[in-house]
Amino acid sequence: MPPLDMRAVVYERTGERPTVTRIPVPECPADGALVRVEATGVCRSDWHAWRGHDPVALPHVPGHEYAGVVAEVGAEVRRFAPGDRVTAPFVNGCGRCEWCLSGQAQVCPDQTQPGFTHPGSFAEYVVVRAADTNLVAIPDSVDAVAAASLGCRFATAYRAVTAHGRVDAGTEVAVFGCGGVGLSAVMIATALGATVTAVDVSPVALKRARVLGAAHTVDATRADAEEAIGRATSGGAHVTIDAIGSAATAQTAIRSLRRRGTHVQVGLMFGESEEAALPWGRVIAWELSIIGSHGMPGADYPALLDLVRAGRLRPELLLGSTVDLDGAVDALVAMDDPQSSSGIVVARLDAPR
Repeated sequence: MPPLDMRAVVYERTGERPTVTRIPVPECPADGALVRVEATGVCRSDWHAWRGHDPVALPHVPGHEYAGVVAEVGAEVRRFAPGDRVTAPFVNGCGRCEWCLSGQAQVCPDQTQPGFTHPGSFAEYVVVRAADTNLVAIPDSVDAVAAASLGCRFATAYRAVTAHGRVDAGTEVAVFGCGGVGLSAVMIATALGATVTAVDVSPVALKRARVLGAAHTVDATRADAEEAIGRATSGGAHVTIDAIGSAATAQTAIRSLRRRGTHVQVGLMFGESEEAALPWGRVIAWELSIIGSHGMPGADYPALLDLVRAGRLRPELLLGSTVDLDGAVDALVAMDDPQSSSGIVVARLDAPR
């Protein structure tokens, strides 16, 4: 049986430094699972919630990309049992609606998200609701740190690149923003045989993108950035991916497409960008497609895990450091500086203290 209480990262107010404290272990719902967390990633989405950009109930435990071992399952769970090694997407479907039943849990209208709708994985235990729909078994060859790093960045990028971009060998892809999701998209598209052009304002990020497989890089601050992207992609990209989330980036990405190209919007749009104007004349005349992409359902994980298992995709290359829960607090707060991290930070909870 799980213990009665656990260590967790908690903040009482948005923007106030979180603390590591002891709180009760959450109860396992009838359709859910209680997962003992072995590793959890520190993501910019956690920072957005902590800063109040994405409202959460307070006090709050952040964390939405994790891997661990099932500690307890509810009476309605059939596919998983205590002792199973698991991860889960950050969007958890209800398991009952038409979208969940068709394998599209990422757009479930009754979705839950650990770390947003309820306490997350910056803790020794986290609850996953509708476990039969949302839990994903981890192969023995994939360790907890690698599996945790897949939960948001790689899974989100994988669906954007494959389900929406339909990228394969010979596709010209332009990725805007070389943070966690953007670099994941660079790696995945390259693994699938695409030619990738990475676009960012940071020379350090662009250098990292080249190391991870980008054939070309473009400094987004250049006055002729769109023309440079056009040259790099041989006349315009087949697929553009905005991994940042800004009106200016989305507009530039759409104008960087060739005729009948596809733009995939992955970066979240906040504030005024949520109602951003787009170059609709170009969209209509060139028959461009604009698609939003929101995470990835658990049903789509096997193909992503196959790439990892085959060695074609190596999530560990994006790993910056492993820390404990106190280090996760430091990493979250440090995200006030956009250049604070040179890679994914993962808090490891199964290490001896």
